[in-house]
Amino acid sequence: MKKTILTILFSCALAVTTHAEAKTYDFNKSVGVYSSANDAGWDFSDAADQGARLTGRSKALPSAPIYFSVNVPDGNYRVTLVLGSKKRAAETWVRAESRRLMLQGEKTKKGELRTVSFVVNKRNTVIDDKQKVRIKPGEVGSLTWDDKLTLEFCGAAPAVQSVTIEPDTTAVTLFLCGNSTVVDQGREPWASWGQMFPRWFTDKVCVANYGESGLTATSFLAQLRLDKILSEIKKGDYVFCEFGHNDEKEKGPGRGAWYHYSMALKTFVDRVRDKGGNIIFCTPTQRRFFEKDGTVRNTHGDFPAAMKAVAEREQVPVIDLNATTKTLFEAMGEDGCRNLLVHYPAGSFPWQEKAFADNTHFNPFGAYELSKLIVMGLKQMGSPLVSYLKADWQDFSPSQPDVRTDDGVFPSPAVGKFFPWPESIFNDNRKPDGN
Repeated sequence: MKKTILTILFSCALAVTTHAEAKTYDFNKSVGVYSSANDAGWDFSDAADQGARLTGRSKALPSAPIYFSVNVPDGNYRVTLVLGSKKRAAETWVRAESRRLMLQGEKTKKGELRTVSFVVNKRNTVIDDKQKVRIKPGEVGSLTWDDKLTLEFCGAAPAVQSVTIEPDTTAVTLFLCGNSTVVDQGREPWASWGQMFPRWFTDKVCVANYGESGLTATSFLAQLRLDKILSEIKKGDYVFCEFGHNDEKEKGPGRGAWYHYSMALKTFVDRVRDKGGNIIFCTPTQRRFFEKDGTVRNTHGDFPAAMKAVAEREQVPVIDLNATTKTLFEAMGEDGCRNLLVHYPAGSFPWQEKAFADNTHFNPFGAYELSKLIVMGLKQMGSPLVSYLKADWQDFSPSQPDVRTDDGVFPSPAVGKFFPWPESIFNDNRKPDGN
């Protein structure tokens, strides 16, 4: 009898614990400010009216993005939002962690409430009790590697009533490995395709972006980033690899496309498959360097070919981003494709001290276009991931870029006028590592 009572008590406690894993935060009530003493609340602001502005109880619209953070262990989390307001029409963008695009311009009418869900990956540097990821100094203190899951509500008139956050173990996780063209760029106006990629998938998929500016395939491995991925991966998940920009600058014995680079790619293949994961290669994006005849110059030497050679030997599917970005750049022309990259005259932003003329790194619009190229690559290879695309996905051709005007001219800048990316509160005059 005593054993039976203990069993019942244990079962009840387990049920309460399981139920308690899903936490709902009602923004119509006081949620406080995030701190070491309060593990859920408004972040990067101590404004008491954040909830009133976000729910529509205040006539004033949010004057800047509103951040909400929750302290949670590493893992994937299903985020369920009730969007809209009884008081006003709304248009809500939602980003997670370091400007990772989850929802784009969700419109609700006055009085309309809509429930939406997506899955976010949160992580810190800890692999186990003996190892940690060796992050770069610039990553210390970033939203990418901390102990909290951060949501950013933004747009012309965002409206969110509540958020529910609960662990998710069912979503297929897409782990991204790469450099500055892949990473979740944490500061305006820089952006990469990896942080736009989640926007296209339903809540059956979670994108975990492990890329970082300046990395090579070998330094990614040396910093134990793949070890961290393999500590989280489950059978059937995917690992995407795009390297080449920085690998081509490595010097010394064995360096180059056909030895160190190829050997590192083979290491990715073996270790991911050993864990039951699927691997996909992405050849490196082009740089904006044009020949006199209007074609894009190959600045990557043998690296795209070496990646394809490893892929052929190991039967790894390849998204040829090198080829499709060449088509995209040439379709827009030498001047037009500035709209994809961080090219802005001095003073384009209130905080901008000098002109930006970066021919490698993308702005939010360019990153958005490249994310479409990745999705099209998945479609062309017949990937099962295509079944998880959102209903609003529309096929995209690099020879017909977005925002072309009726007279065939690409407006400048595309960001703002034709791609109304809401700027975050984080910005930087410094170019990301790598080139």
